[in-house]
Amino acid sequence: MKAISYLLVFLFIISCTKQEKHPYTFYYWKTNLKFNNIEKDVLTKANVPFLYTRFFDVDKVDGKFEPVAVIIKDKSFDTEKEIVPTVFITNRSFINIHKEEISFLAKKVNDLIKKKIADYHLKVNQEIQIDCDWTAGTRDDYFEFLKQLKKISGKQISCTLRLHQVKDKNLTGIPPVEKVYLMCYSTSSPLENSDKNSILDLNILKSYLSKLEGYPIKKIEVALPIYSWGIVTNHLGKHKLINALSTKDLNNRDFKKISDNEVEILKDGFYFGNFLNKGFKIKVEEISEEQLENAIQFLDKKIDTYNIIYYQLDSKFVEGRIF
Repeated sequence: MKAISYLLVFLFIISCTKQEKHPYTFYYWKTNLKFNNIEKDVLTKANVPFLYTRFFDVDKVDGKFEPVAVIIKDKSFDTEKEIVPTVFITNRSFINIHKEEISFLAKKVNDLIKKKIADYHLKVNQEIQIDCDWTAGTRDDYFEFLKQLKKISGKQISCTLRLHQVKDKNLTGIPPVEKVYLMCYSTSSPLENSDKNSILDLNILKSYLSKLEGYPIKKIEVALPIYSWGIVTNHLGKHKLINALSTKDLNNRDFKKISDNEVEILKDGFYFGNFLNKGFKIKVEEISEEQLENAIQFLDKKIDTYNIIYYQLDSKFVEGRIF
């Protein structure tokens, strides 16, 4: 009986020390704000009260700032979550930008966010998130933009943080925000010939984030991937992407299986909305539960507490996945 008692105490201690699952929610990155029942159900179960929703992109075309793919809303887009407006801005928008243009851009971004909130009666919180892959050459102007946007909007401004911006922080600088969102995906280019998973390779992640605990901004949330895609390679070795493909899509009698996640096309035809020739190859990259768990275990050693924002909320990516 004494041995059984010791065993029960040991199991109790182990269960208590096991870390609780991280609170989580999602990014929503579609131009047409529209939910199906699967997406509604998964979002309802998420225990962070926010949905990070992309409102529009900003690019510079012929020297002028242009909003790109501005959201439209369907009546099915109904949620109790508070919306966090998120805006992607191309890095080239800040190349050779003039000082007066920075304030102009901040005002226009804030005005369009406010317009979309009013147009669609969106329930938002007090945060605006900016997503930009800034570099050493654009950092000062981008950081000034973040300051101007905070002043103009009166909101808390946060921004995304890419892996190279952690590793090379002395070059790329530290953004003037209180909270960053660490993007733990796109660890390499899918358009290069590589046997690595370009969405998430744990060895690359560990290499870039080896000194993450020393990053000056301590409020770090984590963005993790649940998306997938297919990489098509033609006869010349050139690549293109087909979004949202999974390995089950490779079950086709016109495909010859090369490996668990790669096939060769046996017959010219339209596949997944694209005309693909005989001899082309399709390699699917997707993220398993094990890959996510391994990434989380590593991040737990680097960050004390954090929420997870999964990219992205789409029934193709969330159905059947355990969060």
